[in-house]
Amino acid sequence: MLLLKLLIRRLSVAILMFLPLTGTHAAVILAYHHVSEDTPPSTSLSPAQFTKHLVYLRDNGFTVIPLNELIDSLKAGKKIADRTVVITFDDGYTDIFEKAHPILKAFDYPYTLFINPGKVAKNKSGYLTWEQLKAMSDDGVLIANHGLHHDSLIKTPKGMSDKDWVKEKLSQLQESEQVLKEKLGQSWKYFALPYGEYNADIQQQLEALDYVVFTQQSGAVGEHTDLTAVPRFPASQPYDKLKPLSTKLKSLPFKVSDDSQRSETIVAANTPPEQLDKTISLNVDDFYSSQLNCFVSGQGRVDVKWAEDKSGFELLIQEPLATGRVRANCTAPSISNPGRFYWYSRPWFVKKADGSWYKD
Repeated sequence: MLLLKLLIRRLSVAILMFLPLTGTHAAVILAYHHVSEDTPPSTSLSPAQFTKHLVYLRDNGFTVIPLNELIDSLKAGKKIADRTVVITFDDGYTDIFEKAHPILKAFDYPYTLFINPGKVAKNKSGYLTWEQLKAMSDDGVLIANHGLHHDSLIKTPKGMSDKDWVKEKLSQLQESEQVLKEKLGQSWKYFALPYGEYNADIQQQLEALDYVVFTQQSGAVGEHTDLTAVPRFPASQPYDKLKPLSTKLKSLPFKVSDDSQRSETIVAANTPPEQLDKTISLNVDDFYSSQLNCFVSGQGRVDVKWAEDKSGFELLIQEPLATGRVRANCTAPSISNPGRFYWYSRPWFVKKADGSWYKD
């Protein structure tokens, strides 16, 4: 029996050596806001640290491509080259033009800027002007939609129904897209969600409007990624240190089911854990289920319960989620790519005890 087990193990290793690597077709999208030492630390990193990020990409075999090239490949079902990276910025701050743009240009790296045309029109201090944006656009920067006024799609004001609020925000999104086309000649129908907040109904409506949607939860991008919830890794402080960032840059996408990528995200305060949408369905083909680890914001590591057929698992959350934006980050080491990890993040948006929304 021992000899048989040994032969089976050796045969498995031999087969694995000749099989194509299952997890090597992956991309990572990085999300930045400020590149400055004079802006809020939680959304910033210094120009020196940003330069270190780009040096690391250049010196470690990563290929930085335009966002549209990645999306076109995903839509066409084409394989993504391994170690592909896309660089994005949200909100359209002046320091991107003054500090980040020259650095990126020196490395000849393309990037995408998600802006709010409503804020540009107000000529607010610290935000890019249309003149600056036109210069960036002419220089090859892809400029896309972050909503007209940076309003959350789920935080409905008092006196308005959820349905009417979303309808208004999506109408403004279309208006914003038209402004980008008129002012800059760009209309990609790429939408970075303000605050990264959404629910399954919003995903469905954005899909009907033909938008590719980008979130703020972590994870790698691959052929199974839902294009109404494309993950991005935050790369500003405190996530700007090279060692943890290098792990994220080499991460791989789990093969998560479509249904699990359209889960229920809005949660009332003190919702019992058993009432949460906390089941994640996925294929287990290049990692051992026993090595999966999941962490929930404010609760640390949580156990998981696998389905008997290993078609998915349940997060065994023991306490109600904290108020605010909460995430479960799940990772597992790849078998075929030692030193690399599969990564998936499940978001929840938890209301305050009185039923109102938390502040941004």
